[in-house]
Amino acid sequence: MSWVRTHTCGDLRKKDIDQEVVLNGWVSSRRDLGGVIFIDLRDRYGITQIVFDESNKELHSKAEDLRSEYVIGVKGTVLQRDEETINPAMATGDIEIEVSELTIYSEAETPPFEIKDGVATNEDTRLKYRYLDLRRPEIQKNLLLRSKLYHTVRSFYHAYNFAEVETPVLMKSTPEGARDYLVPSRVNAGKFFALPQSPQTYKQLLMVSGMDRYFQIVKCFRDEDLRADRQPEFTQIDVEMSFVDEEQIYKLHEELMATIWKEHLGIELQTPFLRITYREAIKTYGSDKPDTRFGMKIHNLSDLLEECGFKIFERTVKKGGRVVSITVPGEGELGRGALDRLTDEVVSETGAAGLIYIKVSDDGHLCSVGKFLTDDKVQEMVDRSGASDGDLVLILAGPAPLVYKQMGILRLMMGRKLGLIDTSANNFLWVTEFPLVEWDKEAKRYLALHHPFTSPKEDDVDKLEKSPEEVNARAYDLVLNGSEIGGGSIRIHSSDLQKKMFKVLGIGEEEAREKFGFLLDAFTYGAPPHGGIALGLDRIVMLMAGAGSLRDVIAFPKNQRAQSTMDQSPGEVDEHQLRDLHIKLRDNI
Repeated sequence: MSWVRTHTCGDLRKKDIDQEVVLNGWVSSRRDLGGVIFIDLRDRYGITQIVFDESNKELHSKAEDLRSEYVIGVKGTVLQRDEETINPAMATGDIEIEVSELTIYSEAETPPFEIKDGVATNEDTRLKYRYLDLRRPEIQKNLLLRSKLYHTVRSFYHAYNFAEVETPVLMKSTPEGARDYLVPSRVNAGKFFALPQSPQTYKQLLMVSGMDRYFQIVKCFRDEDLRADRQPEFTQIDVEMSFVDEEQIYKLHEELMATIWKEHLGIELQTPFLRITYREAIKTYGSDKPDTRFGMKIHNLSDLLEECGFKIFERTVKKGGRVVSITVPGEGELGRGALDRLTDEVVSETGAAGLIYIKVSDDGHLCSVGKFLTDDKVQEMVDRSGASDGDLVLILAGPAPLVYKQMGILRLMMGRKLGLIDTSANNFLWVTEFPLVEWDKEAKRYLALHHPFTSPKEDDVDKLEKSPEEVNARAYDLVLNGSEIGGGSIRIHSSDLQKKMFKVLGIGEEEAREKFGFLLDAFTYGAPPHGGIALGLDRIVMLMAGAGSLRDVIAFPKNQRAQSTMDQSPGEVDEHQLRDLHIKLRDNI
């Protein structure tokens, strides 16, 4: 027997007192108080307290058998709770249901962990029983936020005349970034599809086709090592526009972020967002996704130390490296033991060779390498670092830009350790003017910092062949609180310029034709200037929800080994399936 509910478990209030209702849900908890049984009945909308008393012996007896996670339906009357039993922490805390009829839809075994927020169960167990983990209110809240975000995003883009177009999930492998997921073709022996890392080439073709404004909420796939904010399959908001420049893309997506934050968090964002160049971000914050919720900016001391008497500093600067510092406010009283432990942590976490410090005091500074430096030189370093009495100056020396990135890690480490980060802030910014390419020592060739279709700045095109490392890209990243939530660029739309870019990347004409011939051909038939952005929807939801991991905002995520412990995927397939796909496994597999 199944009863059609009249209300959800989050609906009923004082105004519903004396009403006859039907509720369905899960038994969240059961309390037997000597003749009266109280059940907290739960569904995704909330919890309602239901009551069985001994006036109905048969019904009370049936309620005695109820256990956690049984699925039940009840008919009853809404009552006002006694004054002393009102629960202000519950939306339905003013009322309870006096049950007149009960049906048990299904019984439940004892769950492997409690269905409640903040459960201290290891993640592998929660992922193995994900269908139970998804019953927890905090996970359901995250998924509902995600669902509402889909609606907001679609409404926003449709209001600006974007067309939502689906692109293929089975595509050609063009390995230039992360490793592709490959799909063997049964009907084309020895050939493979790839799952898209991004619909990049397709959305550019849509611009060539005259679609003008495209967006898609799309699944993407990358076969790479995982961490808390990375998954093998992820969702991005993919956008491309014709006849635009960077400023139009910035303005539109600042408005999108402001709309999302207002609708779902009730927060008014200030626009326009801060703009900071890539090089400024690295030299000031040690990161291309800077967290600006706290100070502690990086200072370059190199010019002060070219001839300072301390050989490590002098040798570093002479080789073109840098000596950089941050000032940690109010930590100048740290003892030798604490500083030694901090040094060990810095070496372990950043890969730096060591840590040098100055404890700043009006009575005289204490520098860990002070015996090699004059008091005046130490004072110059303190002044350049902006430190004052009671502060601690931390110094790293090494090759650039590596030493900046090491200092960036140390900066974040100290910010978290000392609670300096304003967790209530929503600091959006654009990082601009990325280098177009970077040199890969192992591959001994240039790699595209974003992707091969990113346009160089017009003023730098002439440098492309002779000094590509000096070329700036028309690329940009959107950063929130130290997390990259989106990235994009103005694209190359000229066949000749695209060929030059492939040449810089060491992609010969034959290889370019093999991998991207369809795109190059398309450009010869009239391609508009175009650009776009891809926003990480999973990461945006994670940051909005204050979740600690992407796995908390994805319904069925993979663990850090790219496995689903719930359904045991990836799994083995039988010999017949492999034979159909023309695949033979190595003997040791």
